[in-house]
Amino acid sequence: MYDRFQNFTVLTLNVHRCIQKIKAEEMAEFDLKAPHVSCLYYLYKNGPLTATELCDICLEDKSYISHSLKSLEADGYIHCDSSAKKRYNAPLTLTEKGRELCSRMVAKIDRVLQS
Repeated sequence: MYDRFQNFTVLTLNVHRCIQKIKAEEMAEFDLKAPHVSCLYYLYKNGPLTATELCDICLEDKSYISHSLKSLEADGYIHCDSSAKKRYNAPLTLTEKGRELCSRMVAKIDRVLQS
C-alpha cells in the first residue's frame, strides 16, 4: 500500500526539482539568480509591490530581498519611488526593460512546467 507520507514526499521533491531547474538552468541566459527570478516574477504577475510584500510572497528574509532588489534596480529592471519616507515600504514597479525580460522569463517558466 502506498503511504500518504511517501506520496507527499515524492511530490514535494518533484516540485522542488522543477523550481531548481527553472531558477538555475533556464534562467542562466537572462543572467538572473534565484531570488531575482522570484522578485521579478511576482512583480510581473501582481503589479507594484513593496519590498515588505515581496518578502512575504517570496518567503525570504528582508536582507535577501533587499540585496536582490538593489541589484535589479541597478540593472534597470525595476524602479522604486524613492520619495517615500521608508523606502522599504515604497512600491516597486517593473521598468520597460523589466517587463520585456519578465515576458520572456515567464514564457520559459511555462515551457519548463509543461515538460
